[in-house]
Amino acid sequence: MSRSLEVADGRPADIFRARGDAWREAQTGHLSLGQLKVMSAIERCRRAELGGHVLCCEHCAQQQIAYNSCRNRHCPKCQGSVAQRWLEARQQDLLPVAYYHLVFTLPAPISDIAYYNKTVIYHLLFRTAARTLQLIARDPKHLGAELGFTLVLHTWGSALTHHPHVHGIVPGGGFSTEDQGWVACKPGFFLPVRVLSWLFRRLFLEALAAAHAAGELRFFGDHRHLADPVAFTDWLKPIRRQEWVVYAKRPFAGPEAVLAYLSRYTHRVAIANSRLLAFDDSGVTFKWKDYRAKGRTRHKTMTLEADEFIRRFLIHVLPPGFHRIRHYGWMANPPRVQKLAQARELLQVDDTGQADVAPAENMAAPASPWVCPTCATPMIVIGILDPCHAARAPPGVRA
Repeated sequence: MSRSLEVADGRPADIFRARGDAWREAQTGHLSLGQLKVMSAIERCRRAELGGHVLCCEHCAQQQIAYNSCRNRHCPKCQGSVAQRWLEARQQDLLPVAYYHLVFTLPAPISDIAYYNKTVIYHLLFRTAARTLQLIARDPKHLGAELGFTLVLHTWGSALTHHPHVHGIVPGGGFSTEDQGWVACKPGFFLPVRVLSWLFRRLFLEALAAAHAAGELRFFGDHRHLADPVAFTDWLKPIRRQEWVVYAKRPFAGPEAVLAYLSRYTHRVAIANSRLLAFDDSGVTFKWKDYRAKGRTRHKTMTLEADEFIRRFLIHVLPPGFHRIRHYGWMANPPRVQKLAQARELLQVDDTGQADVAPAENMAAPASPWVCPTCATPMIVIGILDPCHAARAPPGVRA
């Protein structure tokens, strides 16, 4: 078996199609229905099983078939148009202020138990990160203001390991807790990172202990003993003493840079097609970044057996209905529109909804979805191909 991903169209789909059946059989009873659905959707993405369109060039009359995408949020090929629509909607939310990028990361021991408790622990991560920002910002010693911000969940490290963390995009200011005027943070400085880290650690561990007491956590394998309250309390002791990572980057260079950042992060999946280099008898080779190294030595390649690559990819399938992008404070509905208008008035900005960002310059105009490969003329739909069957878990397989 030798397959070059340089010319392959699906990449993770090629790996799933080649090894998926055998891997599913070997993992019978150990996969969730959500993971099976993701595999099935990616395997069928842009293939005849999902139907498609017959296209014809209006200029040279060339015809071709365009198969439908799976639209699964974990599919590397299906995020571009979704991200573009989301960014266009977010453009009107930007304000002409400095924006900061913060990252709240869970320590490795908690990441280990999060794998079997995704819904509970991912919710706690969102809730405590948001609460940390809100409490510190309201303190008059730091800002004395109500914040509005967006958090985005990522569950992976560069090597596809389980590494839950949330990225925060936060305007450098908010509404005064005293008179609702606009309070800006100090230039180049948002909130003290060490204070954020201490409070984040305390709030998260308090919430985690409460979830354990309520019987909301499950433990398996080497962590089975943590179901006992005493063992769990002892296990938490060293975690309470270690430093928790809260990272704050310097402010973005204007609203345009915020949009550019969001386009890279909001709808990213565990691994982009561009990082995959080869799939052959030796396994799957991909690019990754070792953050413990410095300079050029950070950029490395890794080869995993195909089965291990599939396992790592599916670690990052989110629970059904779980929202990985969330808005807080006055950026959440329903007050967002009113609060943004109020902020623009306080900042003396015309309430055009664009915050001085020219959409024609910063967001590419929607291109025709189908262009003739021969003469580059837009193509039209002249026929519809019905799907063979829906993308779902293989019949007879149960999680």
